[in-house]
Amino acid sequence: MNDSVIWHDVENGGYDADLVLWRELAAQADGPILDLGAGTGRVALDLAAAGHDITALDSDGLLLDELDRRAQESGLDVVCLNADARGPAPIGRFALVLAPMQFMQIMGGVAARADVLAAAAACLDPGGTFAAAIADLDEAVAAEDAPPPVPDVGQSDDWIYSSLPLDVRPEPGGVAVEWLRQIVSPAGTLTEERHTQMLDSLTPDQLEREAAAHGLHPVARREVSQTEAYIGSMVVICRR
Repeated sequence: MNDSVIWHDVENGGYDADLVLWRELAAQADGPILDLGAGTGRVALDLAAAGHDITALDSDGLLLDELDRRAQESGLDVVCLNADARGPAPIGRFALVLAPMQFMQIMGGVAARADVLAAAAACLDPGGTFAAAIADLDEAVAAEDAPPPVPDVGQSDDWIYSSLPLDVRPEPGGVAVEWLRQIVSPAGTLTEERHTQMLDSLTPDQLEREAAAHGLHPVARREVSQTEAYIGSMVVICRR
């Protein structure tokens, strides 16, 4: 299995606190569903297993290849679309577009989010729903008396993968989240590297204003509580 697939699973695959909400929105949708930043299928496969018509979009073809393999292995029908969510290319028509976890916060600023919102609005049916989860980055900064973080661990064959959160530091316009990624080979050899992800500061009010500018009108907010391993988020729900 490719390392990028494994790291994606190790650092994201264990999160399930938001699935109840995505299932609820999917059950209310009267038509196909688009999952933005689908990765290896954490959300897409769950919704497909419930019988929904799912298209999984991601710019990383290796992650989508793994999603497709898992879908076929489980007998699920998921359309995999290797594309940039910020791109203008037509991607079909949908009743529901989902942007789970912090997808909108890794796009790279206001202009990039505007491209995502424009593309989402363009592919939504009239009356369709757009829902995006955004994290409160203040929650990501651990208190001084917080216990040390526990690494996320995964295994592929006899290789062990560990991802330990090291730091969350303010940067202009957001925060940088840094992990220590370690790999232990079957022979016991340890290799490690640091991985950093930038997250844009984004409030529900700000996202609602940006969405409204593209004809996506806010209709509700739903909170996803934090877990022992993941910070909480607010899901902004808009309708075209």
